[in-house]
Amino acid sequence: MKHPIALALAIALSGSMAGCSDAGNGSDKSETATAPAHADKVAADAGNPFFAESPLPLHYPQFDKIRDADFAPAFDRGMAEHLEEIDAIAGNAAAPTFDNTIVALEKSGQILERTSTVFFSLVGADTNDARKAIQADYAPKLAAHRDAVSLNPALFARIQTLYDTRHQLGLDAEGVRLVERYHTDFVRAGARLSDADKAQLKQINGELARLGTKFSQNVLAEVNDSAVTVDTKEELAGLTDEQIGAAAAAAKAKGLDGKYVIALLNTTGQPPLAQLQNRALRQRIFEASVARGSRGNAYDNTAIVSQVLKLRAEKARMLGYPTYAAYVLADETAQTPEAVNAMLTRLAPPAVANAKREGAALQAMIDREQKARGEPSFQLAAWDWAYYTEKVRAEKYDFDESQLKPYLEMRNVLENGVFYAAGQLYGLSFRQRTDLPVYQPDVLVYDVFDADGKQLAIFLADMYARPSKRGGAWMNSYVQQSGLTGNLPVVANHLNITKPASGPTLLSWDEVTTMFHEFGHALHGMFSNVRYPYFSGTSVPRDFVEFPSQVNEMWSDWPGVLANYAKHHQTGAPMPRELLDKVLAASKFNQGFATTEYLGSAMLDQSWHQVGADRVPEAGGVMAFEAAALKANGTDYAAVPPRYRTPYFSHIMGGYAAGYYAYIWSEVLDANTVEWIKANGGLTRANGDRFRSTLLSRGGSKDALQLFRDFAGHEPRIEPLLKRRGLDASVD
Repeated sequence: MKHPIALALAIALSGSMAGCSDAGNGSDKSETATAPAHADKVAADAGNPFFAESPLPLHYPQFDKIRDADFAPAFDRGMAEHLEEIDAIAGNAAAPTFDNTIVALEKSGQILERTSTVFFSLVGADTNDARKAIQADYAPKLAAHRDAVSLNPALFARIQTLYDTRHQLGLDAEGVRLVERYHTDFVRAGARLSDADKAQLKQINGELARLGTKFSQNVLAEVNDSAVTVDTKEELAGLTDEQIGAAAAAAKAKGLDGKYVIALLNTTGQPPLAQLQNRALRQRIFEASVARGSRGNAYDNTAIVSQVLKLRAEKARMLGYPTYAAYVLADETAQTPEAVNAMLTRLAPPAVANAKREGAALQAMIDREQKARGEPSFQLAAWDWAYYTEKVRAEKYDFDESQLKPYLEMRNVLENGVFYAAGQLYGLSFRQRTDLPVYQPDVLVYDVFDADGKQLAIFLADMYARPSKRGGAWMNSYVQQSGLTGNLPVVANHLNITKPASGPTLLSWDEVTTMFHEFGHALHGMFSNVRYPYFSGTSVPRDFVEFPSQVNEMWSDWPGVLANYAKHHQTGAPMPRELLDKVLAASKFNQGFATTEYLGSAMLDQSWHQVGADRVPEAGGVMAFEAAALKANGTDYAAVPPRYRTPYFSHIMGGYAAGYYAYIWSEVLDANTVEWIKANGGLTRANGDRFRSTLLSRGGSKDALQLFRDFAGHEPRIEPLLKRRGLDASVD
């Protein structure tokens, strides 16, 4: 889904959309300019790096030549030229054929695609005031452009003709599927609506684009605005010297010399809560975290949430669906809200029961410690969970995260862990290169070579958190593989690891598994071997896309892989076997919490999107709706709040709307696949080659569940997932 029409949908993940019906105006204005102004514009156009393919290897972006001032002219020209191409396709006097309509669409909009890909990648990874302004300005224009294409009646008539005769066109299976997917996309975009309804839908899409941009910008602003300032070093007891140094550096950057600033991530839980001994400070951090987006300040998102949910519900109604969830899920592997609800409601009771058992163990530890101190006990609260979990972990398994970190230096994990596993499984090799430009000095760049020595891709690793970067971890593609264009992939992984003020970057175990997870997405992009750009890489249903990345997590604690990278950053000594055994034994530890916080958010997402517009509350009722939904779903355990609360739930204001369930839906496939790989020899080239050939290389060129069946040889079963998460004993 990477041609310009579908790219608009993909970019929604960034809180915006790509596409603009009157995009030609910018170019037309230059015709009436004075000669000097025209000359300046010609000179500027000649230097715009988006107006031609990058001359760098694999068309790698020219980050050293890209200026913020290049984006608006490139968007304007890209949309204008794309509309000219669309008009030529739609108005072609010749009868519609696969080549003059579908392939022509696949080849259209190259400037727009290049510009959109780089711009929205940078908005996520390294935004600034200029880029925020461009994003706000162009989000509704790009949405309008997408509508101008997908609601073009003459273009849809040609697609309909090809769809009706697709089995008589002499196409291979991938070609037939491409026709079907174009037809589905146009119908779902409103191609069959009346002219009046199309006009209304255009207004809705434009407003959704504007609101989505504002929401995402508010989330980033709130993360930075809600950072917690601490007056004394003593309050930070429990943090490492490196963490304290980073907090001091963050304070100094804000002009708060002598103080300390605890930066927040865009999740409800915050990493320092696992270490800080000061309970009052833990409470301050937690309360700052959960208040984001609903504080009544300039970055309050509750009104935006209300507006977005109403508009989505109305859009779904216009397109013939009872709810927005029904609209979204019809094009996913789940297909219906009922199927999603059935899974989530089966998992929630045992998950919450497990969480409450874990909570009881934490409360017992609190009671014991307070009694030993001769002080009154207190009730376990959400800001206590991570801190006492580490204490219980240390007591039960005789280790804690601090023992692991010296063996988990970031660069070593990446090159001797993540890359090593890919070498063992797929025959890949990697070579760092420093001659290509990067948009931020910490970004690492690697050439990726296949087993035969030929270049497969270029990979970028952007690991550190910074104020200009959105929260979370993700993969994106700068260049998509395509047999039609001959392009090879350029892909990037992004994490949000805190950069130490000095010394090595030592990871938590969660950060290690996240690195393996995101590289699973990268492999999905790099192994793509399809003809048409539409199907390239990760262009699969949202509830399937997390599956390959989750599978790749299995190699993080695979003994042979872990032994290759888990080495002390100072001595090079391997992680002791007994510590490794404890890591593996603790793999199900705290799974009640992990599953419950996730399900709380996944079910909240469905609650918001399974109601009609008349049941969406106004801004003042948003948080009450959330509380009622958590209670109705049975996930309202106060000590385990949802991983994301509504006002900073970026997933569902972007590409995961009604789709946050996708992680656990995909994990069913993941757990089945891990079980198959283990039963068939584990880390072998034969297993890697099978996974690559039957699934990773196919992108969206085949039905997603059929890809799973092709690899595993059977239908997906839920039992491996229940066993993995420790829920099997609690489920009938």
